[in-house]
Amino acid sequence: MNRGLEKFYELVEAFESLPTVGKKSALRLAYHIVMNDNYCGIKLAHSIENALKNITKCKRCGSMSEHEICEFCLDESRVGEKLCIVQSAKDIFIIEDSKTFDGRYFVIDELEQDKINLLENFIINNGVKSILFAITPSIANDAFILFIESKLKNYDLQFTKIAQGVPTGVSLENVDILSLSKAIQSRVEI
Repeated sequence: MNRGLEKFYELVEAFESLPTVGKKSALRLAYHIVMNDNYCGIKLAHSIENALKNITKCKRCGSMSEHEICEFCLDESRVGEKLCIVQSAKDIFIIEDSKTFDGRYFVIDELEQDKINLLENFIINNGVKSILFAITPSIANDAFILFIESKLKNYDLQFTKIAQGVPTGVSLENVDILSLSKAIQSRVEI
């Protein structure tokens, strides 16, 4: 490490700690902010600070929100009988970009009893009749789906999962919109 550039290399390491950002990209970003566009760096720092202070999980569905209840739960034009279960709040935004789902969402990022109880209450309060699992296809996630289905066996629900178009082992954030749209439209009953 060059003497006197410790702060620069700390910035490079901070960028490098982000997903999908390698050493070269981190170096380019840090150099750009420090040498070419200080305003961009200040704006980025301010945006990160604001996001960390103001964004939380929705109390109903677990999505990201700046309020206690998210925009998806408050949107009365959404079909309450349809529920899409995802494992990450960011997956909701990817599905929304596909414009193929008009129901509500529920994030199950961990299989804890409190989360299952919250899901059951969500199903009852919204009159849910069908559940779409929009979860990255894998053997582990098939077990995840079966577990949730077993916990909800006392409810009259139709279960489906996304079908063709999403390769096994590929996360939703890495799937193009056309493939995701096709997968949602061609979902299969399970």
